Amino acid sequence: MKLYPESAAVQLEFDKVKALLREHCKSEYARQKADELRIHTRKEYILTELQQSHEFKLMLQLSQYFPNDYVLNISRDIKLLGIPGSMLTGEQWIQVRKLAESLEKIFRWFDNERRTAYPALSKVIADTYYEKTIIELIDEVLDEAGNVKDTASAELQRIRMGLYRKRNELRRTFEKVVARLNKAGYAADIDESFSNGRRVVAVFAEYKRQVKGILHGESDSRRTAYIEPEETIELNNEVYTLENDERKEVQRILRELTQRMSVYSPLLAVYHQVVGEFDFIRAKGRLALDVNGNYPNVGDQAILDLKDAYHPLLYLYNSKSGKPTIPVNLTLDDKSRILIISGPNAGGKTVTMKTIGLNQLMLQAGLLVPVHPASQMGIFKQLLIHIGDTQSLEFELSTYSSHLLHMKHFLETANGKTLFFIDELGSGSDPNLGGAFAEVILEELARKHSFGIVTTHYLNLKVMANHTAGIINGAMAFDEVRLQPLYRLMVGKPGSSYTFSIAERIGLPQAMINKARKLVDEDHFRLDKILNKNEQEGQKLDKEKKELNRLLRDNERLKAEMEQVLNKERHRQQVELLKHQNAITEDRISYLKETERKLKQIVLEWRKAEDKNAIIKQVQELLFKKKEQLVNSKVAKKLETKYREITGEIVVGAKVKIKKNYQVGEVREIRGRRAIVQIGVIPMNVELSDLVVVEDKTVS
Repeated sequence: MKLYPESAAVQLEFDKVKALLREHCKSEYARQKADELRIHTRKEYILTELQQSHEFKLMLQLSQYFPNDYVLNISRDIKLLGIPGSMLTGEQWIQVRKLAESLEKIFRWFDNERRTAYPALSKVIADTYYEKTIIELIDEVLDEAGNVKDTASAELQRIRMGLYRKRNELRRTFEKVVARLNKAGYAADIDESFSNGRRVVAVFAEYKRQVKGILHGESDSRRTAYIEPEETIELNNEVYTLENDERKEVQRILRELTQRMSVYSPLLAVYHQVVGEFDFIRAKGRLALDVNGNYPNVGDQAILDLKDAYHPLLYLYNSKSGKPTIPVNLTLDDKSRILIISGPNAGGKTVTMKTIGLNQLMLQAGLLVPVHPASQMGIFKQLLIHIGDTQSLEFELSTYSSHLLHMKHFLETANGKTLFFIDELGSGSDPNLGGAFAEVILEELARKHSFGIVTTHYLNLKVMANHTAGIINGAMAFDEVRLQPLYRLMVGKPGSSYTFSIAERIGLPQAMINKARKLVDEDHFRLDKILNKNEQEGQKLDKEKKELNRLLRDNERLKAEMEQVLNKERHRQQVELLKHQNAITEDRISYLKETERKLKQIVLEWRKAEDKNAIIKQVQELLFKKKEQLVNSKVAKKLETKYREITGEIVVGAKVKIKKNYQVGEVREIRGRRAIVQIGVIPMNVELSDLVVVEDKTVS
């Protein structure tokens, strides 16, 4: 991504974000990558970086373990491994082994399930493989502490066995000499010591000529002499020779191991890079948690649709201080490409510009940004900035000529993939002339389809935005009563500078304020006053809109609760209807069983009886005449246990019984000689003459 000027990233405080990222890096590889963090324009690269950061952030949020705890900075050792004739020490080989072991854990962690769950992270190891021979070759030669094993070669085993024997012999001989000198009274308080790797005995200086051997030196007080006894000279020589042979053999073995492992130097370099990459991705995930970074929708086209966007540094500072941060909501697309922000000084105009600019740089650097995940951000090819304030920014171009020089570069290089930020466009010159030039510059930038944000106090630019395609107005909200900025961006209308309001509130003499008003063009003053009034009314409408939305949400909640209650009532009524139907079905089953029993009895009588006509008559009475009577009698008996008939007039609300089918219901409506009776959930139209008033037997 092209930046103008070269200090643009510093002016937007991108260097501070890189410093925060570096603090989370453990390895030197990751720290160097954070220092050299680039801003890219290729969508595929940006999406991969964002997805990796997002996946690691999810792991951190879920407290899921990932095997990248060990910090490795052994790039020099790996380079040395690839140089012919070089030799790595045992300690260096232990570091190389830990690197291979870390890769083994990482490859095991990425099983089929995790490769599916974290596809972007698995890309880091997609082009490499794990070679188990590396650890096997190291383990053949070295132990866990990095010492060469006795079994590394037959010669080393022979030398160390000889060393073991000679040292034991030396120890026994030396102990005899010390015992003899002690008995003679020659030995000093310190029984023995070492000088140049050789075992010596400490004797009193006055007896040094009585002890045969080699004098290695005396103490500072000249009271003690250190002598290598004559009996141990030859043994010390043999031990020294064997130790020298051991050292040469160990170096030969390590050099041979280095030569055998040199073929894996490129693979180990890849391993070192993989571990560093995961450390860098982990640092990006940590930074995202700190600044509430999220993964928005990213597209090739130039667009900014930000929802709840925060300045990451301001958000981090306010979070530590316990203060709220006001988010920015803004949409710049093909129809509305340039936003003109107006409003009082110290109202947050520059912070708003920095918020959008810094978030864009972070996104194209592969960092998660503090915006709502539903936000949409495009990819820009170049970013142009001209901010002339003192908020941690360089203050180079303060004259109007230098201001125009910047604008000249903007006009020459801007295109449809450009994002620009201009603070106080046209300032530094006569308001009328500067405002005219500012208007021309904005028209040209709009004609080139560039995207950007401009802050201004010029009224002509506010008016221009209302009738120029691609340019929209915006204002920073301001509380005129308390004279406090609200730091909230309102898009769609210009804002007032509140010049006279602020002067009145802080107590400047009224005569001076009135004089200043007379000096201002009447139309100019009237327009600023209208903007002031519109902004305050707009804030009032926003509050009412929020309250209305709250009431609508409450209404939807109550509606949902009411529907739930109605559904429960419908369900209850259906259950009652089914119970009623089941009761009738049970009576019918009882009747059929009774009929079956009687039919069996009739069959038996048919076989025995001589008068078959009498039996046929019984069957007819059973099946046709008494069928309804039996059912009704059973239903009647059941009702008699619950209800009793009473004398009374049939009116709406009365409980009545239908004489034909013995069903009980409630009178809902009377229509002449008929009544609507509600039985369960079913209304029935019944003659009044077929009804009789009843009451529950439980009623006293």
